[in-house]
Amino acid sequence: MDLTLTPEQKAFRDELRSWLEKNVPAPYAGSAHTDNPEYVEYLRTWQNKLFRAGWVGLTWPEAYGGRGRTPIEQAIFMEETARVNAPELIGVLGIALIGPTIIALGTEEQKARYLRPLLAGEKIWCQGFSEPNAGSDLAALGTRAVRDGDDYIVNGQKIWTSYAHVSDYCLLLVRTDFNAPKHKGITCLLADMKSEGIAVKPLRMMSGDSVFNEIFFTNVRVPAKQILGKENDGWKATITALMYERANTSSEMLIVLNSFLQDLIEATRRLPKESRSNASDPLTRQKIAQAHIELEVIRMTTARELSRMSRGEIPGPEGSILKLLWSQTDQRTCRAAIEILGPYGQLTGGAYGPFAYRYLRSRGRTIEAGTTEILRNTIAERVLGLPKGY
Repeated sequence: MDLTLTPEQKAFRDELRSWLEKNVPAPYAGSAHTDNPEYVEYLRTWQNKLFRAGWVGLTWPEAYGGRGRTPIEQAIFMEETARVNAPELIGVLGIALIGPTIIALGTEEQKARYLRPLLAGEKIWCQGFSEPNAGSDLAALGTRAVRDGDDYIVNGQKIWTSYAHVSDYCLLLVRTDFNAPKHKGITCLLADMKSEGIAVKPLRMMSGDSVFNEIFFTNVRVPAKQILGKENDGWKATITALMYERANTSSEMLIVLNSFLQDLIEATRRLPKESRSNASDPLTRQKIAQAHIELEVIRMTTARELSRMSRGEIPGPEGSILKLLWSQTDQRTCRAAIEILGPYGQLTGGAYGPFAYRYLRSRGRTIEAGTTEILRNTIAERVLGLPKGY
């Protein structure tokens, strides 16, 4: 594992920095939530600008619109865009996990149809995996797809689906063999979200966001040619997508967490005089030091993962370990921020407003992208070789 950038990687970073200095748009002035159509269009425009300049899909093969770069350069991109507080990518799910899954398992027709618009921000994708009774145990999903001529007729429900309310397509898991063992009877479909019979209901969280959604499918027709992979072999697509999800999330979260910690340090320094005692309290220093230590652990583990991927190896157990680490670190750091800032940490506007939002948002971190309890079992059984718990 070598943490030193090569001359080529430094040149890549400098080129990116120069481009960002000239092209990052001004922060959006209105409601920066994806239930605001104008904000969504602002994000689409930004992603399209990045795409035309060659900065989206860096690790994708050149044949599919990428640049064939390494995971290290993708991590550099994420670090540099975070450094200048660039807007988020509205097509992040498509870029990070759905597109790579289509590249790995899709037909040439599917690749030609979906990949370029996905990178360009012209088409947004969501991931139709979780259900009310199939979250951590994803193989227990119950959404049904019955073959009818050249189509499948889909009925069922998905939940906690990010960006479904603005998506054009869905990577959809359905059950097509109702007698097979639960991991064997699943099929992955590429579903058009504008199809008749699809209803999307946003789920507003306590943080004020409504990025998560429920999706209801009522006699929705999906052409059989839209299978990704093979019928009843959808678990392969599931594992592929989740592998890319874990591999691409840790670098981003490291940058987000580090930025939050620096914001907390600055906010602590500018506390009003009557609350300044919090800043000099030894416990405050201890909490900030603990957050810094945990970020270093995440940074080093991320470097291990990136080194593995740069050698052409598939992502290893670091992905599950990192998800466990960053989700809990985020919650602990957000809780520390509220404790350190006292009443100012509860404000919802002004200079201290982001801290209350981040604290509320952090409560979902140990659930999304793999619950903490399930991840601990996975690491214990599949990595450490411990016996199953009963």
